[in-house]
Amino acid sequence: MRSTADPLGAARGFDLAAEPAAAAPLGNGHIHDTYLVTCGAGSAVHRYVLQRLNRAVFPDPDLLMANVARVLAHLHAKLGPERAAREALSLVPARDGSPSVRDGEGETWRAYRYVAGASSHDEPRTPRDAYQAARAFATFARLLGDLPAPPLAETIRGFHDTTARLAALERAAAADRAGRAADARREIDFALASGGLADALSSLQRRGLLAARVVHNDTKLNNVLLDDATGRAVCVIDLDTVMPGLVLHDVGDLVRSAAGAAAEDDPDHRRHVVVPERFAAIARGFVDGLGDQLSTLERSSLVLAARVMTFECGIRFLADHLDGDRYFRVHRPGHNLDRCRTQFALLRSLGEREEELQRLVEGAAEGP
Repeated sequence: MRSTADPLGAARGFDLAAEPAAAAPLGNGHIHDTYLVTCGAGSAVHRYVLQRLNRAVFPDPDLLMANVARVLAHLHAKLGPERAAREALSLVPARDGSPSVRDGEGETWRAYRYVAGASSHDEPRTPRDAYQAARAFATFARLLGDLPAPPLAETIRGFHDTTARLAALERAAAADRAGRAADARREIDFALASGGLADALSSLQRRGLLAARVVHNDTKLNNVLLDDATGRAVCVIDLDTVMPGLVLHDVGDLVRSAAGAAAEDDPDHRRHVVVPERFAAIARGFVDGLGDQLSTLERSSLVLAARVMTFECGIRFLADHLDGDRYFRVHRPGHNLDRCRTQFALLRSLGEREEELQRLVEGAAEGP
């Protein structure tokens, strides 16, 4: 059990512009505890995003923060001070100069400068939102293409090892720790019947047909801030899983989180079907953002990537449901099962419309 958070106490350990006056919960992330910290008053108000890292998910917070600091230093150097002030996150150092603060309970905290005039969105308001997010993630990968050695550390080993994720589901179903397998039998059977997807991308990588690069690895729509006035992408956030991986993982994860017609946790999973206009916008965004850094095989595999990542996320939600909701934060009974069902509904829809979606990919590759 994690200790009760003391965000104001943690905030005082950072080199803030003034004494922290208030801290309020921010966002609806599944993993960390996030707060908006306000300092000062009147015209001299300063705001920061403060996070308590989840050690159950990231057991080595120092390794995690070393990755984040390297990524941000590289982005700031590539963008220059003026652009980086808004187009990249900025870590606030601790009073001792380190990138994080350890509190009396052993919990690790970090702080970022708040990006004003920009917001995250759980679902695209229009296909343009999906395009902007896709192009932002693609540009992010392109900017990190020349990150100097050594390689970034794996903050979560096997994060997109879909074969291992399927094996974890099988173990969770067999153990049935929370006594839920009987009620989820239909979903378990569907996952096992769809297991051929698990090795679809990794087999191409093993054959040398897909190359690893530094990618985001968690490309939900709400991990891009969009400008409140113009709707344009401002910067990519949530850098905890930035490490070597496949750009197709990033494409597929954005499709599965932003190209469906319903919310990720909609109790009526039947409504969660692919919206072709959103899918086309995402394909176009990655093609435009990566340009010739996106290989011919990668372009032709965008639909496959969407199916693999939707499958992977569905089996992760299902395994966590069977395991007693130990990873993803839940807000109601059966929440992870609802999430699993929406992913599987989207997976079915992607399969049913595969030929149509492939034509949209070909149109994106050809250009306007």
